[in-house]
Amino acid sequence: MSPLSTRLLIQRGRPKSDRLGKIRSLDLSGLKLRSEHLDPKLLGRLRQLQELDLSNNQLDTLPANLGLSHLRILRCANNQLGDVTFLCQFPQLEELSLEGNPFLTVSDNLKVSFLLPKLRKVNGKEASSTSSQVENLNRELTSRVTAHWEKFMAALGPKEEAEKAQADFVRSAVRDVRYGPESLSEFTQWRVRMISEELVASGGTQVPKADNPERPVEAAAPHEPRTRLAALKRPDDAPLNLSPNKRVCTSPSAQVEGSPMGSDGSQAGLKLEPLHFLQCHSKNNSPRDLETQLWACAFEPTGEEGHSGATSQTVATCGGEAVCVIDCQTGIVLHKYKVPGEEFFSVAWTAVTVVTQAGHKKRWSVLAAAGLRGLVRLLHVRAGFCCGAIRAHKKAIATLCFSPTHETHLFTASYDKRIILWDIGIPNHDYEFQASQLLMLDTTSIPLRLCPVASCPDAYLLAGCESGCCCWDVRLDQPQKRRVCEVEFTFSEGSEASGQRVDGLAFVNEDVVASKGSGLGTICLWSWRQTWAGRGSQATVAVVVLARLQWSPTELAYFSLSTCPGEGIVLCGDEEGNVWIYNVWHLLSQKSPLPAAPQAPTQILKWPQPWALDQTVTKTMVNTVVANPTFTYLTALTDSNIVAIWKRQ
Repeated sequence: MSPLSTRLLIQRGRPKSDRLGKIRSLDLSGLKLRSEHLDPKLLGRLRQLQELDLSNNQLDTLPANLGLSHLRILRCANNQLGDVTFLCQFPQLEELSLEGNPFLTVSDNLKVSFLLPKLRKVNGKEASSTSSQVENLNRELTSRVTAHWEKFMAALGPKEEAEKAQADFVRSAVRDVRYGPESLSEFTQWRVRMISEELVASGGTQVPKADNPERPVEAAAPHEPRTRLAALKRPDDAPLNLSPNKRVCTSPSAQVEGSPMGSDGSQAGLKLEPLHFLQCHSKNNSPRDLETQLWACAFEPTGEEGHSGATSQTVATCGGEAVCVIDCQTGIVLHKYKVPGEEFFSVAWTAVTVVTQAGHKKRWSVLAAAGLRGLVRLLHVRAGFCCGAIRAHKKAIATLCFSPTHETHLFTASYDKRIILWDIGIPNHDYEFQASQLLMLDTTSIPLRLCPVASCPDAYLLAGCESGCCCWDVRLDQPQKRRVCEVEFTFSEGSEASGQRVDGLAFVNEDVVASKGSGLGTICLWSWRQTWAGRGSQATVAVVVLARLQWSPTELAYFSLSTCPGEGIVLCGDEEGNVWIYNVWHLLSQKSPLPAAPQAPTQILKWPQPWALDQTVTKTMVNTVVANPTFTYLTALTDSNIVAIWKRQ
């Protein structure tokens, strides 16, 4: 028997009336309702209903024929919704709440914007910024489907049946027309099918309308302004073919210092084009903010949701009070998570398998973010909400990283001079994490960079600290749960001296480590295997240096280096806004002994001097620079609230 009845509706309806047809607001929250409990015949009698609250139930969808044509406000937070296409029956809807539905994705957010032309607020925020993204995507998809139609019709044989050809066109368009990130593929394929069917229905004589239906004027101004920075065009530079959602601008080819491939076989410079310059971390969403410092970024791991082998083009960035998830191809900010008063210093990705209440297994990409408050926030990016927080440290968290072999093991490093290994666990049926502490590692100074040893990540952890580079035994089969540094590494030949800050640390491959100290103008490449083999029982060990790389002589600290192991590349920013790129495969493949003098970079990517606030941003500091595994996209974060994205040509 359904828990809904005429009597219950009258009890929970407003204004008070003995007739369902006069009720304008109805609260059905917290009744453990399932989708089959929503009787269209009963609810259809609420002909004047304008506000409906279905929050905190167990709904996986809504019936498609509720007949609530006057509905203006709908609350469906904290349910099990897995689709939003049922919303098309509410054309007058102005406010919608879908928070706490873990199976809804970014694609569903875009569908909402398309289906509800009068929508003003979603989850308490203005809907206009999402609407702008949808209009840009629609415009590009319409153009691509139309081009596909023309190509398809030109190749069509004269004897092919029209009806079969039309069906073939729709299938081929859905299969072949692609645009935007993989995380939006559900939305783009859904729209491609709709556009294709509209084109077929008109016989190809009417191009489907690219934009959303007209919205009220009041919703036109974005709630969260985001200034896109246009790089200045220099003489003889060819402009980029910019994606449609980017504001009108021209961009130069990247200015590069470095030699092309020479007769001696030296490495050629990479051709990189500036693609997007974004201000998406602005304080109070101000487009005039060129001061927020951005600290860390990480590309989403590939192979999730059955897309093994795909190229990751989704990057998470952090700085100020915000964490942003950006699609590098389009420049769209897919998700923005803000905590007033927080300052985020680090982000890290993992992927976990979640079992739903219905027993289905789903793969989640989870983003960990931490900073000034000492809390680790665990974000379910596709659904767009925080599903857990770990009170990890009493002081700020400088950096964090996941174990490469255990998807739920997370290292956090804090200004309290401790590194803690956590097991964040698997989310329960309420989609909450229950974290537990596995190890505590004591340091003598603040840890700045964490790096599990590539050849044995379950056994040893390296950390670059304010007073040097240290190593801990992190094997979980050992009895001690609190441990001190096992070995301190020194750089005795003039790179990083003993006791000096190491603010850059990463493995180039399973053996070679790249590390950097401040104020010395070099990056050191050293061998983990040779260094560890010569350790003996010593507590302090000099590293076996393989080569040194020339870098900026700046005295400033905290320019983090990164590596792209699959491409043999080391990356580092500097105080002038430059990106130093080193292809070390060529160097390390040379016969010993390697050159003693610091080796010049393969190239230096010069700062493109974008335009913002009616002036050029001529100089900035690049705090960190990271490339995706195939080196298709390169992302740099600055001291001036600019996320810069380049694409390899």
